[in-house]
Amino acid sequence: MSAIYILWLREMKRYVRSRSQILASLGQPLLYLLALGFGLGPVFQQAGRGSYLQFIAPGVISMAILFSSVFSGIAILWDRQFGFLKETLVAPVPRIEIMAGRTLGCATVAAIQGVLVLAVCLAAGFRPQHWTSLVVALAIMILIAIVFAALGTALGSVVQDMQGFQLLMNFLVLPIFFLSGALFPLDHLPKALAVITALDPLTYGIDALRHTLINAPHFGLAIDFAVLVALGAVFLAAGARLFSKIQI
Repeated sequence: MSAIYILWLREMKRYVRSRSQILASLGQPLLYLLALGFGLGPVFQQAGRGSYLQFIAPGVISMAILFSSVFSGIAILWDRQFGFLKETLVAPVPRIEIMAGRTLGCATVAAIQGVLVLAVCLAAGFRPQHWTSLVVALAIMILIAIVFAALGTALGSVVQDMQGFQLLMNFLVLPIFFLSGALFPLDHLPKALAVITALDPLTYGIDALRHTLINAPHFGLAIDFAVLVALGAVFLAAGARLFSKIQI
């Protein structure tokens, strides 16, 4: 049996057993959706922008995927601490397969989280432009999950202690989310902020979801896909290289 499939299956079993993690991961997106989606809705509508719930839903979905996929890198630290990583690395299996299995497993978990948040958004009143667009949206969510799961694996391969990883994640993940345009439109931004949002990987994932779900693109679906695929390839290559250098 392939090592990629075994490690992917292990991540699935770990996720299914952790029911508290599933419920806790829905708390923050639900808070943003209710507090901002409904709280700022009248202000957004008075500005002539339409429904803020419709606008913010793709950003909240992407936030759930981002947090779940990037923080999956913590699992490497846990496995290193309890010895499972050493047992895995000494097995007669190429390390790139181990890294690929872990990354795909974490990406699958993150995509499932995104689907759950999408279901919450639909229950709260969010409506896509076409129900068939949900299929394309799922493909985009999987792509976003792969990009940031690879990034989490790369960072988890470098950082040695849990405290340092948490500090790095808080310094990295929150700016990625808040500067991605998840909570505000990307047009008419100051030049400095426009440049920062254009450099943010999550910006293109959210823009692709907005294009697919509510037909409100900024860059265009072709650019979004191209950037996400390119970043996915770069992060996967970096993650594979850094993971191969882990000392046991």
